[in-house]
Amino acid sequence: MRYLPLNDTDRRAMMNVIGTDNIDALFSDVPANALNATFDLPDHQSEMQVEQALGAMAAKNRAAGAGPFFIGAGAYKHHIPATVDHIIQRSEFLTAYTPYQPEIAQGTLQYLFEFQTQVAALTGMEVANASMYDGSTGCAEAALMARRITKRNKILVSGGLHPQYGAVTRTNLELVNATVELSPIDVDASEDLIGQIDDDTACVIVQNPDVFGNIRDLTPIAEAAHEKGALLVAVVTEAVSLGALKSPGEMGADIVVGEGQSIGNGLNFGGPYVGLFATRQKYIRQMPGRLCGETVDAEGKRGFVLTLSTREQHIRRDKATSNICTNSGLCTLAFTVHMTLLGEAGLRRLAMLNHEAACKTADALAAIDGVEVVNKSYFNEFTLRLPVKASEIVERLASDGILAGVPGDRLWPFDRSADNLLVVAATECVSDEDIDRFATSLRGALS
Repeated sequence: MRYLPLNDTDRRAMMNVIGTDNIDALFSDVPANALNATFDLPDHQSEMQVEQALGAMAAKNRAAGAGPFFIGAGAYKHHIPATVDHIIQRSEFLTAYTPYQPEIAQGTLQYLFEFQTQVAALTGMEVANASMYDGSTGCAEAALMARRITKRNKILVSGGLHPQYGAVTRTNLELVNATVELSPIDVDASEDLIGQIDDDTACVIVQNPDVFGNIRDLTPIAEAAHEKGALLVAVVTEAVSLGALKSPGEMGADIVVGEGQSIGNGLNFGGPYVGLFATRQKYIRQMPGRLCGETVDAEGKRGFVLTLSTREQHIRRDKATSNICTNSGLCTLAFTVHMTLLGEAGLRRLAMLNHEAACKTADALAAIDGVEVVNKSYFNEFTLRLPVKASEIVERLASDGILAGVPGDRLWPFDRSADNLLVVAATECVSDEDIDRFATSLRGALS
């Protein structure tokens, strides 16, 4: 079918409705230099030439499996069983879309129900939704939800929260005239969040383990927040940590958000990922996204339904709690398949392997002159303080085929106090040989 654009009569009718006689007026808020921008792009090329050009660009990337890999900070390299990929590539899963007609989408609804059950169990919460885009947007949605519940406008953000999560939250909350107070970076988890909670606070957002790898006890913060009528939002960027640490729900969190990439989903050069979102039963009506429930049909047979759907495609916009238009369904399925294969015992064992790898790595690197591990406790990620700028060391080690971690100036480009910090992650994929190569190359780079 040919695309038939609007004609001049149609355009004039539309402009009359909105009260303008000039299309250029619609772009009055755009700076002139942006409207007339020129781009240094090559002339058009053939399909084969484009493939060759893009292939050359892609070849500059270094895949996570190409050598020793210690990058984390919200995206982690874990082994994913071949079974996961096999199942999610089945046609009924790979091409499935939002179940607008639930009665004929029982398979999709069932695995979403299983996913919700797993997330609720992992986080120690009573109810979980059928996923968000990713962890950072889930964090912003949690702040919006806390604002709806408490009718307050102040969002208090820990200095240990991943800075990109904080930035996404601030961007979203500024649109509703809320105040987002981002605390200074807190390398050693020594900040006084409790002292900052007041009667205007809607929620306190704390990450555990935090972006530096520190393990935090959220219980005192939860108690202080509740005493002031505020909520505690707990953020988890490394889902495997839930196999070893006390769950956020056990520590008093009201909303738990996180990134589920670690379970079932590869790094893929940055996505797509899957956001986890769980809360208390009493707040279910304010939860964004959708909720799948289990029921029985007219004949008493087990079935699944969309119990709650709060997006504006389903209900009136003024009643919607979120404008999310889709979810990470295939990533959700990958999470569920991998989690099912692991089971509780498998997840605990996987978590232990991660912690052991991190301990070996931290010990090897701390033995190098001038290198300091700043953490008192950690799971599979920790932070080094180096005697020189960390990004320079990362580049030097990359030339040796070692991806050494995330330098502080990548996460906090405008805070010079982070320049010498290097966030290092070690998962079950890290071998003793990888650790030895990392230590040897780092020692050489610092000598």
